[in-house]
Amino acid sequence: MHIPVPIRGVISVPFRAFGVRPSRMNPNTCTICELMFTKVMRARKITIDATIMFADLRGYTSLSQSQSSDAVSSLLDAFYDECANAIWAHEGILNKTIGDAVMAVFNFPLVRNEHAGNAVRAARDIQQNWRERREALVAAYGLNASELGIGIGIHSGELSFGEFGHTHRDLTAIGTVVNTASRAQSVAEADQILVTQEVFQRAQSDLKDSHSKAFQLKGFNAPIELYAA
Repeated sequence: MHIPVPIRGVISVPFRAFGVRPSRMNPNTCTICELMFTKVMRARKITIDATIMFADLRGYTSLSQSQSSDAVSSLLDAFYDECANAIWAHEGILNKTIGDAVMAVFNFPLVRNEHAGNAVRAARDIQQNWRERREALVAAYGLNASELGIGIGIHSGELSFGEFGHTHRDLTAIGTVVNTASRAQSVAEADQILVTQEVFQRAQSDLKDSHSKAFQLKGFNAPIELYAA
């Protein structure tokens, strides 16, 4: 959708009457992007070139068993906030929150040639901002800073995006690109960002000093080269 739609202010009121409002996945976009599959495009999914990023809060499960509910909820709120702000600042959408992890999509609905680089920059912002944010959490709740790192995995390529499921409809992305990004995140250390060779090739200006290492990812027959960003 390339037609500007007002999503704030008085002129947005007529649009809101038709269900058009800021998207929860990125408040700088509108819900037309979420409604267009069945109501505009008459399709349930489309194939797009995009970048997927997974970020996971390390140590959350163990901390949730030893800390108060207030500390745990504040920790998760802070993690979601820092991820969302960085993702939105670099024109991605926060597509899913999955317990102590988030999944972001870059290059839809805002089409950007630099979507792989945007994902890398968003990941770096998440790491930098989280290091500052967790100091306040450690001071407030007596948490162990070494247990509060974030592991991030990023992959780019062709995937399916749309509505999946009938009883429960889920607007999301699926495919090997999504699975690879998730697996890359799973082997990233706390405070580390790992990107695939595809991301490295697309965002070389952001990854000049990156070095690769082969990882045996779960579900993959051959080792996958991942670059530390």
